[in-house]
Amino acid sequence: MITQINGLHHITSLARDARENNAFFTNVLGLRRVKKTVNFDAPDVYHLYYGDEAGTPGTVMTYFPFPHAARGRQGVGEVGRTSFSIPTGTSQAWLDRLATFDVKGVSQDTRFGDIRVLFDGPDGDLFALVESDDDRTPWTGNGVSADIGVRGFHSADMRLRSGDRTAELLQFMGYEKEDTQDNVTRYIVPGGNPANVIDIEVNPLANEARPGAGSVHHIAFAVENRARQLEVREALLDTGYQVTPVIDRDYFHAIYFSTPGGVLFEVATNEPGFDRDEDTAHLGQALKLPSQHEHLRARLESYLQPLEG
Repeated sequence: MITQINGLHHITSLARDARENNAFFTNVLGLRRVKKTVNFDAPDVYHLYYGDEAGTPGTVMTYFPFPHAARGRQGVGEVGRTSFSIPTGTSQAWLDRLATFDVKGVSQDTRFGDIRVLFDGPDGDLFALVESDDDRTPWTGNGVSADIGVRGFHSADMRLRSGDRTAELLQFMGYEKEDTQDNVTRYIVPGGNPANVIDIEVNPLANEARPGAGSVHHIAFAVENRARQLEVREALLDTGYQVTPVIDRDYFHAIYFSTPGGVLFEVATNEPGFDRDEDTAHLGQALKLPSQHEHLRARLESYLQPLEG
């Protein structure tokens, strides 16, 4: 069994409009944009990162906003809902705030005893704010007060036609089954970071998801450093998974592999972090380019959509 994984590192999704995406996460949810860079494989597309002050692993939602991308279709074989942690007793404040911004799909429910505020993102992405006792420090620079601010990820839902093989994989990765409610089973990494929950929702009759704007591209799990990452890679290879070589993503190192349920998994290092090329006070302000794309700076700066204004 793998013991090096600490919980979630980041979740990466697809969007249609960069400015709209930026406004939603910074203005509505009050997260900090901690990096403005581009897709390594498509440098004419932004890669935007939102999280806490420093972009701590377990807080970072990232997006590839492909201009005019068609909306994805929800279904099985994907991360269906991403949940953030908010302080206990703040659901009503968030219901009021989301109403102020005319956010769509807002409702409230309870899962495993936790109160949740459900809502849609700009591209129909599914989110939740989950009340929990979470002492992480929120980012407050965007006008959301510290007493209600988002603490980081709480969990992610995987919607699958059958959950057995993915559950087996999660348990191999150090997750333990905690509880089942209706068709949802919860898995937790004991002693992990605060973003240590995965819920598997089984829908055997649902259609396959179709990727597009509003879809999660991949979900990343955190390891402390490259040495631990190599240990995880070797264990996965020994178990029969096809795992990529280690890829340098500038702010972390990554490996990727496909899972039995169709969800793309990444294992990412906590190092070196988002302050490797910007000081913490100015994270996310300047356009940062991977070295192989630096020669495109002038063209990209004139082409990429301004995020503010």
